[in-house]
Amino acid sequence: MKAIRFDPVKKRVELVELEIPKIKGDDQVLIKVAYAGICGTDLHIIQGEFPCKSAPIVLGHEFSGIVIEVGTKVTNVKPGDQVVIDPNSGCQTCHNCHIGDPHFCEVGGLQNTIGIYRDGGWAEFCLVPDKQVFVVPSNTNLKIAALSEPISCLVHGLDKISPLPIGKEILITGAGIIGNLWLVALHLMGHRKVTVSEPNLHRLKQLNKLETGYLAITPSELEKSQKKYDIIIDCSGYGPAIEKNLTILNNGGKLCIFGVAPPNIKINVSPYEIFSKELTIIGVKINPFTFPKALGMLEALNERYLNYENLGIATFKLEEFERALEALKSGVISKATFKFDL
Repeated sequence: MKAIRFDPVKKRVELVELEIPKIKGDDQVLIKVAYAGICGTDLHIIQGEFPCKSAPIVLGHEFSGIVIEVGTKVTNVKPGDQVVIDPNSGCQTCHNCHIGDPHFCEVGGLQNTIGIYRDGGWAEFCLVPDKQVFVVPSNTNLKIAALSEPISCLVHGLDKISPLPIGKEILITGAGIIGNLWLVALHLMGHRKVTVSEPNLHRLKQLNKLETGYLAITPSELEKSQKKYDIIIDCSGYGPAIEKNLTILNNGGKLCIFGVAPPNIKINVSPYEIFSKELTIIGVKINPFTFPKALGMLEALNERYLNYENLGIATFKLEEFERALEALKSGVISKATFKFDL
């Protein structure tokens, strides 16, 4: 099978030919991949800014596909099912797993993610545990379903920042795919007082296709407006933007740090301002137990909000990986997704 493999020692991404993985455990599921997304985290991994397996690995933690074969004890899916994969899992035995926080598991969590520490979906086939496989809603296609993983993280963010009353002034910083998904989710929920700030003019213009009516401005326009916000969701992972966000929160405001910043990024924070304005800073780490909710959100958003062209998502063949990575890094698209022949 064809696959895109990353060598963390040589910092090299290459197209390789590998054997199709074989089921060796009774709980395993073999997936024929249909769509596999390139996440911002993947770019950070390739650039050496985010940890991954120390040996060559097939990346790709956002993917959908069709079940080809299952282990003898698998009961939740069968060959032919259209499915998506939750790439994250805990060890199920440590303290964090037992109290319902598998994303903090020191064995599982981000230390065992499919596509980061185990071979992932940038390949024609992928082998995954049955507990991490979910059937796609019947009215949703595999193309849209490939967005399940980022939406599951978004749903965790919604859980963390709730309550989120209608009528609050909300700012989204960063109009990449995650910012765009936040925008459509908020619109679906009935929020209308939403502003998005993005320095890339192409991405700003792209937002018109989503037909939310939200105000789209550049960071310099945001600076000039001197407006305050009740809730700010940072999807940029950009230190200066996060630092600025803290200063434009209303009393009682919440800052949700959703975008993943490189580990070495630091910001200056005023403890007095946090105290005097009773600010709340909320981190969001992956997607503990949110995949079922994400599939519900996916079903509700569907084609009205998750149209690839409107979101700025471009599809590529696996052989076009270099062009896909370059297009994503240059900002001419919000997301790149590999499309496989089924």
